Amino acid sequence: MRAVMVQGTGSDVGKSLIVAGLCRAARRRGLRVAPFKPQNMSNNAAVTVDGGEIGRAQALQARAAGIDPITDMNPVLLKPESETGAQVILHGRRLTSAEARDYAGLKPRLMAGVMESFARLKAGHDLVIVEGAGSPAEVNLRAGDIANMGFAVAADVPVVLVGDIDRGGVVAQIVGTQAVLEAGDVAMVAGFIINRFRGDVRLFDDGYRWLEARTGWRGFGVVPWFSDAWRLPAEDAVGLVGGPHRGGVKVVVLAYPRIANFDDLDPLKAEPGVDLVMLRPGQPIPGDAAAVILPGSKATVADLLFLRAEGWDVDLRAHVRRGGRVLGLCGGYQMLGMAISDPEGIEGGRGAVAGLGLLEVETRLGAEKRLALVEGIHLDSGAALRGYEIHLGVTEGAGCLRPFAQIDGRSEGAVSSDGRIAGTYLHGLFAKDGFRRAWLAGLGVTGGAVGYEAGVEAVLDGLADHLEAHLDVDAILGLAR
Repeated sequence: MRAVMVQGTGSDVGKSLIVAGLCRAARRRGLRVAPFKPQNMSNNAAVTVDGGEIGRAQALQARAAGIDPITDMNPVLLKPESETGAQVILHGRRLTSAEARDYAGLKPRLMAGVMESFARLKAGHDLVIVEGAGSPAEVNLRAGDIANMGFAVAADVPVVLVGDIDRGGVVAQIVGTQAVLEAGDVAMVAGFIINRFRGDVRLFDDGYRWLEARTGWRGFGVVPWFSDAWRLPAEDAVGLVGGPHRGGVKVVVLAYPRIANFDDLDPLKAEPGVDLVMLRPGQPIPGDAAAVILPGSKATVADLLFLRAEGWDVDLRAHVRRGGRVLGLCGGYQMLGMAISDPEGIEGGRGAVAGLGLLEVETRLGAEKRLALVEGIHLDSGAALRGYEIHLGVTEGAGCLRPFAQIDGRSEGAVSSDGRIAGTYLHGLFAKDGFRRAWLAGLGVTGGAVGYEAGVEAVLDGLADHLEAHLDVDAILGLAR
């Protein structure tokens, strides 16, 4: 019953993938291993087998470990709802919504929940690999910290620090982190990893030795850039990109500010016949798009208003007139309807806003969140579906008489009378090869032969191989206590 923690010199330095690779490597050694992240901030959530939600990265790490994701793997999840506020999820369920200035008052209760989850994971596994959040160098957040050194000290878990050389200044990242940490926190760090190196690794030999001498920390290796990382579900929308530009049928995704559960799109990104374009603010919907996808949103009304301000509503109507297809997923489905009402002020202001009017449905937001793993049939093609629902609100109307799918014995979603516009609450539907192949066939894409789930497993194996080749994995796992 041991644990080791991977922290980073900043956000998006590759901690999540390092942990996933280490989980797969530990599993290969015959260890019962589990991932753990005390606190995560992401709108890309996964539904767990015990009926809650956690960060998507921890679900991927659980997959790498060969186990089902459970809420204990990410006891505190923060889902941003505005620039200064977030929904607080504790043990998979909504606790409250809080402004950043008020969050500190919740930390004692959250820390107790974190330690409960950690104890349960340790009791059921040989090894727990912990991921930090952001950076321990954010010393202004050290008091009451539950995500980095505050947790490491409380749980007595040794730390490996990851720096990202691709963004530049990795020497300053490592040395600067040590310089600002308190002595007790410095003592928790056993060594460092240099991540995302491009080119000849030997060119960094002198810098690597200098860092070891300067910090007194052991270097566990230099990890070259892992070129297949884009094939794995991304957690942070900051780094969200489309697929490789290789021609093919153009599928456009509206990347509004509160985009959520965007890993729905990863299977399309992997398709060789698809050019997946993430449309950013200031960019019009291209006239040659075969389909436009409105993805999930953590703040549906706010993102709908943003969509209108960008003029994308006008572009969408032109796209439909040209014969293009539209698919709305979860929040995107709600936007496609005639109206969205929020009588309880779930997203801030009470009242109703007009939808895009492309489906004959209306949505009423409410406080109860539906969280469920589901299976069903896509009614148009007969293809099997499997995925999850994670949403607030109920959608009803005449459009629902033409459902998108049959899910667990009930009709779900809505389709326009001409079949070109559809909406569904189902996330993860493109991961099923049969459905994805049928949907792409409607765009004129033949084949769709990519086996997505098998591809993810192959990439996780490749990631573990990559770390084994460039890190002293045995030494890292051997730190655990």
